[in-house]
Amino acid sequence: MKQALEDIRVLDLSRVFAGPAGSMILGDLGADVIRVESPQGTDSIREWWPFVKNESTYYLTANRNKRSITLNLKNEKGKEIFLDLVKRADVLIENFKTGTMERLGLGYDKLQALNPKLIMCSVTGYGQTGPFAREPGFDPVLQAIGGLMDVTGHPDGEPTRVGVPVVDIMSSLYTAISILSAVRSRDFSGEGQHIDISLLDVQVSALANVASSYLMTNHISKRMGNDHGNIVPYQVFQCRDKPLMVACGNDQLFIRFCETLGHPEWSEDEDYKTNAMRIKNRIVLTEKIQNVMKEKNADDWFSLLSGKGVPSGPVNNIEDVFKHPQVQARQMVDEVAHPSLGKVKLVRNPILFSKTPITIKKHPPLLGEHTIDFLKNELQLSDDRIALLKEDGAI
Repeated sequence: MKQALEDIRVLDLSRVFAGPAGSMILGDLGADVIRVESPQGTDSIREWWPFVKNESTYYLTANRNKRSITLNLKNEKGKEIFLDLVKRADVLIENFKTGTMERLGLGYDKLQALNPKLIMCSVTGYGQTGPFAREPGFDPVLQAIGGLMDVTGHPDGEPTRVGVPVVDIMSSLYTAISILSAVRSRDFSGEGQHIDISLLDVQVSALANVASSYLMTNHISKRMGNDHGNIVPYQVFQCRDKPLMVACGNDQLFIRFCETLGHPEWSEDEDYKTNAMRIKNRIVLTEKIQNVMKEKNADDWFSLLSGKGVPSGPVNNIEDVFKHPQVQARQMVDEVAHPSLGKVKLVRNPILFSKTPITIKKHPPLLGEHTIDFLKNELQLSDDRIALLKEDGAI
């Protein structure tokens, strides 16, 4: 059975993570994704450490299931080839600074005139409008401006960046979701549209309960380390060997938790009986729990709490994650052949379809790996024409 997007062609001009990870999702779903870079390379992520035989593991993370061609969009012949590709494309993704596509003569109005069905998704730090529209935007900067860092970290510590590029990751999801929606809309209208994805918008939307607390009560949330501002106990406790996260999301779970710890009387104490009272008496209760938790290893507590249906889990390092029996049972690691690296291991797409399974059909491509083949077999250009284009700096 064909995958859902096998009839969709995507031109991917994006760089670094948010845009490329979004186009990778489309590639995983069957789309023909063509990375378009300059002959000298335009994606700085290729230069990010660590490396495997000169290939950036960061780049490998976001670029499977794509082909790569090189075109110089500042060269008239290169631009002509690109415009020819636009006529044949369904989707164009770009994440240049706002206004760059227009300066190149490749703004949406011009491209839509060539292809009225084209869906163009622009992914930028601050969006296409507003006083910051032309500012560069990178994930940690947006974590800072968007409030995430201020509510992350310990109360007496400094604001803390999330350990993965979470704004980029969320933006990649919105990129894919918006494009899928636009494709569906085009099924009805026959027309494409321009999508404006702002990393700042994405981050603000992800403030979730922190945002609603402020908007509805003027409460400004602050850093609480691993504690939760609205639920107790919902935090990390140090066990005999390592930390364990415990999440008692309601009073019934707290009762089971207390029984497991051998202190059922805590759940009957008026100071701790309800979540509201536990929040009020957080410090004293937390100290009592901590004194008990340090008596056993984290895995032992996990087994006991699991038997009572209380959500918990040890704080694993990355090696522990990939050795976890559930992660292994779900086969979260896949391998794909690579022209210079042999086989590379990648984290699989987390979506499991019953009829159209996702596979890694294409390795993350080398820069311009498919240029010659693409020009010859899809644009029907002769060897002589390709040689002239290369000599002219167009490819």
